[in-house]
Amino acid sequence: MEAVNIDSPSLSLGSLPLASAIRPADRRSCPLVDRALLPFILLSCLFSSTATSSFAQPVHPTESQVKAAYLYNFGKFVRWQADHISPSESLEICVLGKDPFGAVLDSTIAGESIDGRKITVRRIARLQDAAPCSILFVGASEASRLASILTAAQHFNALTVSDLPHFVEQGGMIGFVTQEGRIRFDVNRAAAEQSHLILSSELLKVATKVIEKPLPGN
Repeated sequence: MEAVNIDSPSLSLGSLPLASAIRPADRRSCPLVDRALLPFILLSCLFSSTATSSFAQPVHPTESQVKAAYLYNFGKFVRWQADHISPSESLEICVLGKDPFGAVLDSTIAGESIDGRKITVRRIARLQDAAPCSILFVGASEASRLASILTAAQHFNALTVSDLPHFVEQGGMIGFVTQEGRIRFDVNRAAAEQSHLILSSELLKVATKVIEKPLPGN
C-alpha cells in the first residue's frame, strides 16, 4: 500500500486546483481566507479569470466555495491506515444529510486526484452507507444524531468534517469556524488518532485550535 505523502514539499500553489487562474492580486484580496493558509490549502474557484475590463472587480468566493475547496484539500494532508484505501481505489468525499454544497463541490473536485487516486463525491442519507468514505462531511441536519455518527465513523476510519458548532469538542476531527470574517478550522488530533488517521504537521500549524488529548466523555 502506498502511503499518502502528507508533508511533501512539492505541494505548491501551482499544484492545487485553479492556481493558474488566480492572480496574485486576487489572492491578496480574498476576504474569507487568511493568507497564511494559502501555501497549504489554496481555495478553488476564488475569483473570475474572465473579466477583461480594467474596471472589473474580483468575484468574492461564496462560503460554499471556500468550504468545498477546503474539504477537497484536506485529503492532501491526511494519511489513512493501509487497510482503508488501496492505490487502485478512488478517494470518496461523502456528504451525510442535507447537502450545503450543491454543484459547487462537484465542480471543485472535477478531474482532480490525490496520489493518483481519483476523487469522487457521494451524497448519503444513511449512516450505514458511509463505510467506504474517506472524508465524511456531516451536514447540519444531522446534529441530533451526531454522537452516533462519530462513533460509527471511528470504526471505518473516515476523516470527519463539519460546520456544526463545537464539532471538534464533541469528537469530530475538523470543524469549520469563522474568525474575523474568514473561514478557518479547528482540529481534534486525538479523535483522528483514535481512528488511526495521521494529520500533517502543516495542517496542524494553521488550525485555529488543536485538541491533543481526548476530552472527557469522548
